[in-house]
Amino acid sequence: MAKDKKPRRPRAETPKGFRDYFGAEVAERNHMLGQIAEVYHLYGFDPLETSAVETVEALGKYLPDVDRPNAGVFAWEEEGDWLALRYDLTAPLARVAAQFRNDLPSPYRRYAMGPVWRNEKPGPGRFRQFYQCDADTVGAPSVAADAEVCAMLSDALERVGIPRGDYLVRINNRKVLNGVLEAVGVNPAEDRETADAVLRTIDKFDKVGPDGVRELLTTGRKDQSGAFIDGVGLSNDVADTVLAFMQAKGADAGATIRSLREVVTGSSIGTAGVDELEQIGELLAAQGYGPDRTEIDPSVVRGLGYYTGPVFEAELTFEITDEKGRPRQFGSVAGGGRYDDLVKRFTGQAVPATGVSIGVDRLLAALRAKGRLDGVTRGPVIVTVMDRARMADYQAMVGELRAEGIRAEVYLGNPKNFGNQLKYADKRLSPVAVIQGEDEAARGVVQVKDLVLGAKIAENASLEEWKSQPAQREVPRNEMVAEIRRILQAGG
Repeated sequence: MAKDKKPRRPRAETPKGFRDYFGAEVAERNHMLGQIAEVYHLYGFDPLETSAVETVEALGKYLPDVDRPNAGVFAWEEEGDWLALRYDLTAPLARVAAQFRNDLPSPYRRYAMGPVWRNEKPGPGRFRQFYQCDADTVGAPSVAADAEVCAMLSDALERVGIPRGDYLVRINNRKVLNGVLEAVGVNPAEDRETADAVLRTIDKFDKVGPDGVRELLTTGRKDQSGAFIDGVGLSNDVADTVLAFMQAKGADAGATIRSLREVVTGSSIGTAGVDELEQIGELLAAQGYGPDRTEIDPSVVRGLGYYTGPVFEAELTFEITDEKGRPRQFGSVAGGGRYDDLVKRFTGQAVPATGVSIGVDRLLAALRAKGRLDGVTRGPVIVTVMDRARMADYQAMVGELRAEGIRAEVYLGNPKNFGNQLKYADKRLSPVAVIQGEDEAARGVVQVKDLVLGAKIAENASLEEWKSQPAQREVPRNEMVAEIRRILQAGG
């Protein structure tokens, strides 16, 4: 008789394209998002939490024409309707603005933070679940709303620890880009493919420079690997006009505006876009958001078929070292713009909207590179256990610390090996350990060990210095909280 097979044990692994986030990472992210939320709240924006699940129909352009509409989204059919995990935070906003249009104030100003899911092929650093952080104004046609978003983005970056001079909010206008296309004889409505190819080439200006852009607009070029990239096929005269637009950025905002007006001469939509850029620049300058924080930049291209007016992105300008030890600039961490057609899908009526999305993971990586997250992930004070029978005394210690707002816990593992308790404290990134054995209890004192200072001393200390325990002090039991607070305030 065949033996019954043992049930297969489930594999302890995350699905492909997903990952787990542990204490330090979650604490850093929550800390940063809390700081950003403070800025958004200061500007009068309200928080909004939408369901993680939307109808596939509400996701709009992500609904493909196939039997199973799950391309790009995680979707399933339920009682005749197709549902999906949200792809971003903007589509849910459009649905909310339409669904509750009679109840919400107009303009409606909201911010949202949370995970989104994309059913795409994962790769290095590319996950199927990640966080977004958005702020949008729905119902405001004035470019004053766009200028406000740019100012708010500047304040948010400075609030989380990116100093002025290490970032720049760069601003352009899709109307100006369309005016350039019109000036060179490309009609986006009639030849979307060529229009998109020109815009994609403009977007590569920072990478390939003017000569590379000229080659890509005309006959093509070889990339760094030696592969040949086909050109758009435009004439040299047309390429000159596009390059004049790309190089229109002048010594100041006024010079840039004048150059752009020359490039889009004869295009009504292009002129309207330049007028809007000029107004945004004036509004920002009047509030103190000058060239050290914001600038008009014709090279900004975002969302080929999505944005309808001003577009902007926040670029970090400081250098980091890549995996091969080469210096490079950090790059963009946020972007957004005006999208006046999204809510119209639901209502049939044009509803102006503008907003920004911050790349949470990229901004966190930038803060780590700048050393601006030190202390955010500090663990709890650990009260060690020297005598199991005195657990109530140890719990009283952490109770006093918590009452003073100091994060603390009693070691609840096996206390037999004291060394393991300190190893646990190290793994928890604990700044301080409290030690009280039978002798200390009898004398009414505790040993307070500065673990951060101790680790620094251990790196270069002599045996005599190490034995002297300069990072450990004996203090009266009633001074324990004050001593620990002193260590924490000193940076322990």
